[in-house]
Amino acid sequence: MKNKLIGSLLILVAIILVFVLYTLKIQINTMADSLMQSSNGKCYLENGKCVHQQSFLPFIIGAILSVFTTSLGIYLILFSRTAESFEAAQKNIISTLKNAKNEQTKEEKFKILLTGLDEDEKKALLAVKEQDGISQSTLKFRTDLSKTKLSIVLSQLEKKGLIAKVKKGKINNIFLKKAL
Repeated sequence: MKNKLIGSLLILVAIILVFVLYTLKIQINTMADSLMQSSNGKCYLENGKCVHQQSFLPFIIGAILSVFTTSLGIYLILFSRTAESFEAAQKNIISTLKNAKNEQTKEEKFKILLTGLDEDEKKALLAVKEQDGISQSTLKFRTDLSKTKLSIVLSQLEKKGLIAKVKKGKINNIFLKKAL
């Protein structure tokens, strides 16, 4: 947003500079014409130079400065969007990095949690994490545990507050209780 404002101000300065140069040129020409009329048609000054042979160097330098200032102003106006999109991209990258760090932290917490469980509980919890809301019969096949052993393991995990059983008709669906 600042780039647009600065660019607009630079273009305004360039317009003012062109106006001043044009006004100066008109005044010099008017002075030369009045000097010529007052000296009876002679256009030579006391130093022997003709009034009409004035130096254009200040006007050339002014024109170059005006073009440069206008170009810089246009550049700032047009590419301020790029700066804004760059800031948005930075925020997006930072957000992505934060999400990745949160995921990594969750994975680390889950691994630490798994160290406190026995092998059967680990198998069951990993399978539930892979497919949240898995049916108990599907979990039985994925963990390769007997129906009785799986029921005992799920009861232990439920007592520890890690899973929740949701009965849906004759089927038990198993969900992670906390976002692990």
